[in-house]
Amino acid sequence: MILVIFLKNLVLVVVVTLILSIPICLFLLFSLKRYAKQLVYMSLPFFVIVPVLVNLYWFVTCTINATCSEKFPLGYRVLALVFVFLVIGLIVWIFVVNWSRVELTVRIIKVSADALSNNLGLFGVLPALVLGLVVYYVPIVVFLVFARLNGEIVPREKHGKVFCEWKEDSWVPAYYALAILTMLWSAAAMVEAQVYVISGTIAQWYFSKDDEKVKRGIRNSLRNAFGTSAGTICFSGILVAIVRIVRAAVDSAAEEDATGIVSLVLRCCVNTFLSAFEFLNKFTINFAAITGEAYCASARLTYELLRRNLLSAVVVEIVSTRVLAAIIFVLSAIYAIVVCVILQAATRLGVDSYFVAAVAFVVLILILGFLVHVLDNVIDTVYICYAIDRDKGEVCKADVHEIYVHLPISRNHNPQYLNARTPLLV
Repeated sequence: MILVIFLKNLVLVVVVTLILSIPICLFLLFSLKRYAKQLVYMSLPFFVIVPVLVNLYWFVTCTINATCSEKFPLGYRVLALVFVFLVIGLIVWIFVVNWSRVELTVRIIKVSADALSNNLGLFGVLPALVLGLVVYYVPIVVFLVFARLNGEIVPREKHGKVFCEWKEDSWVPAYYALAILTMLWSAAAMVEAQVYVISGTIAQWYFSKDDEKVKRGIRNSLRNAFGTSAGTICFSGILVAIVRIVRAAVDSAAEEDATGIVSLVLRCCVNTFLSAFEFLNKFTINFAAITGEAYCASARLTYELLRRNLLSAVVVEIVSTRVLAAIIFVLSAIYAIVVCVILQAATRLGVDSYFVAAVAFVVLILILGFLVHVLDNVIDTVYICYAIDRDKGEVCKADVHEIYVHLPISRNHNPQYLNARTPLLV
């Protein structure tokens, strides 16, 4: 009976959270568009206060509870309490060190939220792409299940006893490996396609006139993504999949007892190379979506563009990601606290209400994280569009130039003009 009540409340909370996530996302987006500075400055203290209160709450609760205090001795509780406070202090230190960039970051977020609010259709297209990937996975999974049925029963002897065992055909393991690699490649390509669609749509908004409304911007980006630039997306996807597989292998090797200076240097070099590739690849897709160039040409032109203009400004993008992460963490934590209070007052779940509230927190922060992921791609796209504008000596969005002009530029700035096709800008 208690389990039924728990599952009923859990399902109800998840469904309500999914429904409320839509107005919460829209509220957050339009708040960032109009009141980004106030929202950021209000959220930053909560980003410290909430973890501090949670840390103190669990410590006091565990101390009072006899079972918890018995299983978790006082010394370990104090060490955990101090460790969490050190982590909070590290977070505060990060914001203090980057405080000079917070004001500029707030303005960048505001511009990006404005760009995204003018292209709300992306929130319908991007989940549809994920749904299409799931539909694409269905026959692959079905074929994987049926592939295991290909084989025969053969006799085996072990410890003098004979028994029957199912032996798969020799091609089944190879098919499994091929199918899994295909699924990884498809997932990576779909992520790159989402970035391409976001970048292409935002670029059309950026290079349009202020009083001109972009028509069929998302449709044009989808047509290019799955048409002329499909090879670029697939090639980028397979490179990303390879990098992730290699990174997983390196991390797995690092968890083993592999010691020695040679192993350490090798892992460091591999991680540096992979991080550099991920950085370059991210802006490569943005540039390919804006100009229509092929992958290799986009990588070369993007590197030259950033080297001449804005390579040192990437730190601001990192700060914006942290600020947005702080905002969604605070909103999700407040929502989870409200859910917990309601459950404590309206139900008899007791301690289980904390678990249900934690599930609500996870669900909401995942959905808001998707919004932040889209905003991050919008920030990257506006960043590249401004770099192209600056490189050409043009001003398509004056308000963007007023903000991005405060970004530091590289010492190798050379006012050469970019020679690239721009089909989306016509």
